[in-house]
Amino acid sequence: MLRIKFLLENKEIQVEQGENLLDGARKAGIVIDAPCNGNLSCGKCKVKIVSGKVDSASSHHISHEELEKGYVLACNTRIIEDIVVEVPTEASAFMHGMKIDDLSSERDQEIFERAKRQVLDHGMTFKSYVQKEYIEIDVPTLDDNISDWDRIKRYLRNHLGYTQVFCRLQMLRKIPGILRGSDFKVTITHIPRGKGRTTIVNMEVGDTTNRLYGIAVDIGTTSVAACLVDLYNGSLLAKASMGNAQIKYGADVINRIIFAAKGDGLQKLNDAIIYETINPLIRKMLNSAKVDKDEVIAFVAAGNTTMAHLLLGVYPDYLRREPYIPAFLRAPFIKASELEIEVNPETFLYIVPSVASYVGGDITAGVLSSGIWSVEENVLFIDLGTNGEIVFGNKDFLMTCACSAGPAFEGGEISCGMRATDGAIDRISIDRETYESQFKVIGDKKPLGICGSGIIDLISEMMICGIMDRRGKLNRDLHISRIRVDEHGIGEYILAFKEAYGMEKDLTINEVDIDNFIRAKGAIYSGASVLLSSLGMDFTMIDRVYIAGGIGNSLNIQNSIRIGMLPDIEENKFMYIGNSSLMGAYLTLMSEDGRHKLEDIANQMTYVELSVHPNYMDEFVSACFLPHTDIEMFPNVKKLLEE
Repeated sequence: MLRIKFLLENKEIQVEQGENLLDGARKAGIVIDAPCNGNLSCGKCKVKIVSGKVDSASSHHISHEELEKGYVLACNTRIIEDIVVEVPTEASAFMHGMKIDDLSSERDQEIFERAKRQVLDHGMTFKSYVQKEYIEIDVPTLDDNISDWDRIKRYLRNHLGYTQVFCRLQMLRKIPGILRGSDFKVTITHIPRGKGRTTIVNMEVGDTTNRLYGIAVDIGTTSVAACLVDLYNGSLLAKASMGNAQIKYGADVINRIIFAAKGDGLQKLNDAIIYETINPLIRKMLNSAKVDKDEVIAFVAAGNTTMAHLLLGVYPDYLRREPYIPAFLRAPFIKASELEIEVNPETFLYIVPSVASYVGGDITAGVLSSGIWSVEENVLFIDLGTNGEIVFGNKDFLMTCACSAGPAFEGGEISCGMRATDGAIDRISIDRETYESQFKVIGDKKPLGICGSGIIDLISEMMICGIMDRRGKLNRDLHISRIRVDEHGIGEYILAFKEAYGMEKDLTINEVDIDNFIRAKGAIYSGASVLLSSLGMDFTMIDRVYIAGGIGNSLNIQNSIRIGMLPDIEENKFMYIGNSSLMGAYLTLMSEDGRHKLEDIANQMTYVELSVHPNYMDEFVSACFLPHTDIEMFPNVKKLLEE
């Protein structure tokens, strides 16, 4: 056995000779950013070998200077003797997104209120299916000596009209102590089932009828957001988000599916989402609002189809294999205790139904909250997350597709990329004369990387300034200090010099990054184009475009059009609608009518499989240019470039 010592973390682990360094780090609990999950495409898992020898193949991600200093890719390195390793800041930068952030902006509140009106304006009730009742039961005597459970059922039959009352074993075990600890004056939480049936899911001492709570969760591939809701009035008591801890096993769903199929990979992914992500979020919100976990009696989760499988621990590998068949689209109600989610163990978890392997419940929830299903206008809905999903339609039809955009919009597989958290550059401009950059950093911190909206700004600005051409290749004839070419012949633009910000290395974007992002934006544009053309329509027939996803907070619509990610139509047609998945989960939590409409939406959507569509590949290749191979489709961008 050999030893790996992680210097800064002061941790050691024993491994077999020849074991992969990235796997060894994971065993030690050392989290190293590896969006590609070890397929050598991202180059983000750079670590420094301080002492000892390793077997590491050369890679264009490691410069000659870095190689001389002992840097290797952890995923591309095998242990051949005892070593000491230093994990640099950039290899663990994504962990800055693992901390829990409070979410309470006025803009979010406005978006939630707008979604709530979608339900109310269409005559739907805004009331939870869970109910509470304060009851005072007759104290047992020798003359009235029926069992505790029969005594409760008798009261509910005589006073509330329930002829059939049920509870589960865990609830039954609590009843004797609670009744006698409250002089038989208790509050029951129950779920009516219709026709005189109800199920008791909680019992509390005294009158607690004013306290009833639920949780809605959006399980994104990169980030997870949640809100704690008062089920009586729908008010948001707390909101929080953090990075999805599964990201250490791959940035996108394909890499996680591959990891899930190996050994105990599925269990690790399941543990990461429940114990390292959802439960910490729940604890944070409950502590903030001073709510006990047993008072949380409703739970709705929305996520893409892969996230739903991993949440439930269901083998997902067939999702990525033709003909792309999921194990389920609509999961049964599941008790919280079955997944060890830290709410009332009797709580039923509702997983928002998916549409297809790559169009999940997050999109179904987003369509519900956006109100597309209720309008006459033609609406294009684009979710710019780790996966790119698109919906087009109105009250009469809904078409949907999924684009293979990859994780670029969340900073994945981009050497300088990171999610939109503290330290991420989210807005960028470049001076047309000096080629000097100006940018804004989230949290006003030292820059650590660039998030999706910043990358869009940067690529747009570089093209408009002539720093690169429409293929994404840097202009090597511009003799400025911010452009350089490495020993592999790959050009890069220096956004921030390390000396100016006290960083370990310059913050740059290179031609490989730009090419990756151009493919990602091309996937979005071509997906939308095929969706419309399959109906005999084009972008001129769009009345409104809704942009959802975390990237939208700082998204510059003009720059998004300039790079050809969005169609060149009037900017006033675009609207950012926030985390539509979380909003849809919230509406489902609060409204039974909303849940029924949600399921209608899932049934109504027609899925277009782009991988077999005869025109998609031609559309995609044409869109992998700035802004497009056919510049006439972008008249405003053409005019700007000519000027």
